[in-house]
Amino acid sequence: MNRLGRRANETLIEMALSADDDIAVLTKFKPSQSEGEECNGPETISTAGSEIPSSSEGLNSTETTLLIPEHQVIDKRHQSKDSIFFRDGVRRIDFVLSYVDDLNKEWEKKLERRKEFESNLQKAGLELETEDKKESEDGKIFFVKIHAPWEVLITYAEVLNIKVPIRENDIPPMVENPLDCVLFPLRLPEKVMHPEPDYFTAPFSKDKQELYLINDESTFFSPSMRNRIVNYILTRCPYGTEEGKKKFGIKRLLNNGTYTAAYPLHDCQYWKKASDPNCDSERYTLYMEWARFLRFYKEQPLDLIRKYYGEKIGIYFAWLGFYTEMLFLAAVVGLICFLYGLFTMDENMSSKEICDPAIGGEIIMCPLCDRDCEYWRLNTTCQSSQYSHLFDNVATLFFAIFMGIWVTLFLEFWKRRQARLKYEWDLVDFEEEQQQLQLRPEYEAKCTQKKRNPVTQEMEPYLPLTSQAVRFCISGATVLFWVSLIIASMIAVIVYRLAVYAAFASLMENTQSLQPISGLLTPQLATSVTASCLNFVIIMILNFFYERIAIWITDMEIPRTHMEYENRLTMKMFLFQFVNYYSSCFYVAFFKGKFVGYPGAYTYMFNRWRNEECDPAGCLIELTTQLTIVMAGKQIWGNIQEAIVPWICNWWGRRKARNNPENLYSRWEQDHDLQTFGALGLFYEYLEMVIQFGFITLFVASFPLAPLLALMNNVLEIRVDSWKLTTQFRRPVAAKAHSIGVWQEILNGMAILSVVTNAFIVAFTSDMIPRLVYYYAYSENEDSPMSGYINNSLSVFQISDFPERNEPKENPENFVICRYRDYRYPPDHEKKYLHTMQFWHILAAKLAFIIIMEHVVFIVKFFVAWMIPDVPADVKAKIKREKYLTQKILHEYELEKLKERLCQGDKGATEKEFIATEGRMELSRAM
Repeated sequence: MNRLGRRANETLIEMALSADDDIAVLTKFKPSQSEGEECNGPETISTAGSEIPSSSEGLNSTETTLLIPEHQVIDKRHQSKDSIFFRDGVRRIDFVLSYVDDLNKEWEKKLERRKEFESNLQKAGLELETEDKKESEDGKIFFVKIHAPWEVLITYAEVLNIKVPIRENDIPPMVENPLDCVLFPLRLPEKVMHPEPDYFTAPFSKDKQELYLINDESTFFSPSMRNRIVNYILTRCPYGTEEGKKKFGIKRLLNNGTYTAAYPLHDCQYWKKASDPNCDSERYTLYMEWARFLRFYKEQPLDLIRKYYGEKIGIYFAWLGFYTEMLFLAAVVGLICFLYGLFTMDENMSSKEICDPAIGGEIIMCPLCDRDCEYWRLNTTCQSSQYSHLFDNVATLFFAIFMGIWVTLFLEFWKRRQARLKYEWDLVDFEEEQQQLQLRPEYEAKCTQKKRNPVTQEMEPYLPLTSQAVRFCISGATVLFWVSLIIASMIAVIVYRLAVYAAFASLMENTQSLQPISGLLTPQLATSVTASCLNFVIIMILNFFYERIAIWITDMEIPRTHMEYENRLTMKMFLFQFVNYYSSCFYVAFFKGKFVGYPGAYTYMFNRWRNEECDPAGCLIELTTQLTIVMAGKQIWGNIQEAIVPWICNWWGRRKARNNPENLYSRWEQDHDLQTFGALGLFYEYLEMVIQFGFITLFVASFPLAPLLALMNNVLEIRVDSWKLTTQFRRPVAAKAHSIGVWQEILNGMAILSVVTNAFIVAFTSDMIPRLVYYYAYSENEDSPMSGYINNSLSVFQISDFPERNEPKENPENFVICRYRDYRYPPDHEKKYLHTMQFWHILAAKLAFIIIMEHVVFIVKFFVAWMIPDVPADVKAKIKREKYLTQKILHEYELEKLKERLCQGDKGATEKEFIATEGRMELSRAM
């Protein structure tokens, strides 16, 4: 292994933080070379020392060409540019920078920044090669290709604590699943599912290269590892001093227009394999086996996704796939509950009585609005009461309890799945803090003051407490303002409902043209549908603005690490989305129809608009309508945004390239024309799924088909996300993650909240508790206990008691009394219009039900969580085995080195040191 380590001693890196510097500077990284010896092949072009001028700068095309060394002048028409290597065909392109050399007032400043930045990249050990703009498709864009040589890779692999193979895994595979033969059609080929052998791994160390299974330096580090290392350097490389402050990082250069793009390359075109045999064509494999919708029934190649895109994206697709698998059970149970309601619709006594002309046809209901509305007969709501039974039946209670337990099973089994992935993907010892030890470049740049770290005893930048307090106050006030804006918009929608409700009620009663649909489209339902659509439009508009505001205020807070940044942004965005998406559902579920008053003493909003009443069959059907429109609308709009918009943008960007031969359209130009998968790309994917998770848990008692809709959406979502990532976006920079992060805590919180909301929905929104109280306490018919329920649930009002404000303008049939939905004494009772004892019985039953249901579900949830261990037993054994073998190999290596020193007469290697090392090995074996 000496051949692998011979260049390590020739490499020097200094990562110094001097007292008067504001940032850690990567400098003095130069591979030494013998006199007359070339390092890493031919000399490369770099823009570090000079920019290649355009002809508009005073040089003609011939003079420009002469600036390029003769061995690098290549005729585009004689060499395919669909390559991921430098012009020598040996050095791999790990990253690409692009810029446009426009002659504006900022041109000279951008030129100086690029010179300084690229010079410092070379000092850090990277190798650069520039493609002149004349060779680009539009003749305007320069491309700077970056290659990380072996010395750079091994240096930063140690800095980033990257784990590499030390020995093949000798642990026997798991026992075959007896269902494998049944699940065979869902499986992918073994080479796709497991593209690499399973190894025991250890963190890389330059001083111990002999330990690692290094067969080929060029392929030892995967492309995702390489682009992660290069990106680490790019984000910390300085480019000069401006306004007395040191500036650094590719992000700033992208923001100020010095560069237009920075990205790693895809390894081939997605629709065909690369012609270069040295290319693995993993993108093509992902497209053919994963990113096509016709493969929706196949499992996901998670190991290949992780290898190509990195662990962070891999863990997202693993979670999304697991969530979709678990939804299958919830969808089946929900469908069974829905079918139960469908098959028992004709047996529902309440709807029978409403539809019966002798009962519902003889019950005269009080007007739905003041003055303009007329009296109406109860049987006009016949169809809506029948449809309400689809969701408001005894199966609703069962499904609400089931979903409370399902959520716990989902979260607990995901912890086990996540633990297995952590072992398989070498993330067992990975801590988020290790990944985020380095401060955010933005934090280092903006925090000019420094203090001594009590742990490392080194000076590091910090943000004064007063500055933090001011920034948090501004941030909190901004968030509060936008949440208030959402609440105000919801109140506006409520006002719309109240104002339009009266219009619909008057219109549907007086217009004969609506008679064919009036049985189904009641004023309540018409108001709910139009208000839900309006609410959805407002939600989308507010989302558009708040996303940008949330990012701005999070940037203003200057979080210290990337993890802090993501967590703060996540909480802000989720708080906003929670209020934005769920506020209307909370209104319909818990407020609508609860504060109506009674005829002659109605309650009014702003003393003007009369509060809405629920349909005589209950408010649950309206909550179902609201949930369906918002949930389905969000999913449809999200898929349009995710798939169609990037496709149109890419089609428009590539329209000129289609007319040219394929060999003139270089790999870096093809990727340049794709959309950018930003640092927050996964954030929006998680947010979308967590909001959906809320819909199927918080309000699932009102809509048992919600898990089925979510399942169908997620099957499509997996393929849409994989398709756009593989075909429409540039290759993201690989990043590590051992879990779904703060989203896990959000899901846990929503799981607990869902038990409470569903208990309240069953108790206060559905008619289940009033029906049960009537069945057991007030029914007088033993043969048909539920007969008479409708008449019992409607109170009597004497029309002569109407005040002038409420009394209808016309009463052509001279009705004396009308009925309304409540439990109040009749007008001839001494407690006229006060609540009856039955009302208090029902209220007590509702509160008792909530307490009992919550306690039962919570006890079962916590018992299930206690019974299911977070880490499977076989994974624990494998982790212990790997740690033992890794320690053994490292100790044996140290012992061999010590023996060599003793044999060479090294005075520093004493016999006591040798004995201590052997003793440590024995102790390790014993442990």
